[in-house]
Amino acid sequence: MKLAAHYNRTNILITVTLLIIGAVIYFFAINYIARKQLDRDLSEEIAEVVDYVNTNNSLPKQVDFDEDQTVFTKTNQKTLETRFFDTTYINPKEKKIEPGRAIESIIRLNGSDYRVIITVSRESTEYLLQFVGIITLGLMAGLLLILFLANRYFLNGLWKPFYDLLQQIKLFNISEEKNFKLSGGQVSEFIELSTAVESMSARVRNDYRNLKYLTDNASHEMLTPLAVITSKLDILIQNETLPVEIYAQIEDIYAATGKLSRLNQTLLLLTKIENNMINGSETIDLSVLLADKIKQFNELIFAKRISVTERLSAKAIFASKYLIDILLNNLISNAIWHNNDDGELVIILNERELIFQNTGILVALNKDTIFERFKKDNKSEGTGLGLTLVENICKFYGWEISYHFKDALHTFKITF
Repeated sequence: MKLAAHYNRTNILITVTLLIIGAVIYFFAINYIARKQLDRDLSEEIAEVVDYVNTNNSLPKQVDFDEDQTVFTKTNQKTLETRFFDTTYINPKEKKIEPGRAIESIIRLNGSDYRVIITVSRESTEYLLQFVGIITLGLMAGLLLILFLANRYFLNGLWKPFYDLLQQIKLFNISEEKNFKLSGGQVSEFIELSTAVESMSARVRNDYRNLKYLTDNASHEMLTPLAVITSKLDILIQNETLPVEIYAQIEDIYAATGKLSRLNQTLLLLTKIENNMINGSETIDLSVLLADKIKQFNELIFAKRISVTERLSAKAIFASKYLIDILLNNLISNAIWHNNDDGELVIILNERELIFQNTGILVALNKDTIFERFKKDNKSEGTGLGLTLVENICKFYGWEISYHFKDALHTFKITF
């Protein structure tokens, strides 16, 4: 979830909680004030009844009290604490029962005690509370709508410089001299973040340039002495006066020199792939390239009497032909060199997958280390970088490579 969404959710949750609490407090406050007002009115009504009795020396009639309902009951109770309570009120005009508020007290007339209960309607108060409640809910809904719109549009605009900078970071290419730009940013934190990213990218580019120079120079400087050694070995091999045992040693040196040269080239290629220095992509029909590559290995396949099964469908990819050639070379040669005599090789290509299956040792390889650098068995004469190179090429193009062993077949699968 995005930071803005977290902020919006938290902000709205806190706001709704505070609004609900405020609305409840506001409701009870209005209800309390309305009740107190009714109680004051009822107290005035009792005072008017007492004044009427003292003045006229008789009990008032109902017509003297507008719509208030007054009941006098003779009682032997001498004292009664005045109290207020909720009850029902019978509306004489509409002939319906409404919520009411009443007061009860004692008055004395001609030596007799009368309990008086005056009841008034609370319907207007209830309407007021409902009206206040509707207004409060409307204000809450309006405030939430304003908050939502403000968070959606105003805050999105506020975060725009951050997302622009994030997009630039995603498109960052270490080999390009392109500075980060904070578009229209007025927020100090965003400006500070942009400065930090720019400083970090400058250090990364500097380290990259130093590493690139070191790699290029080291590779170039290694090629020269390797070429000299190879040339000298060629001259020595052509010398027919050398003893046979010397020839064997020279051949060992020659093989080691060739291996060192291949190792140097492979490490250089890995560095270029990992640093995104590969150019020259084009649309390639992988099925055609794969068929041609299998023909190139026909002699080696024939020598080991390997049965090859091809199920190739047309598959177009946009990639460097040089890298794909290396990838196929490594996978096919790996499936042949580690195969049994009279073994089996199955190659499947469809729209989604490229699969190599071959017989070999009857034990599964270690999935955790098979693609690591310099991981190879003792019988292998390679550099130990073939599958590492395959994995890096797949990662470079966003493909997934996997290995599994089933039914005596070692399977390498590339998922496009």
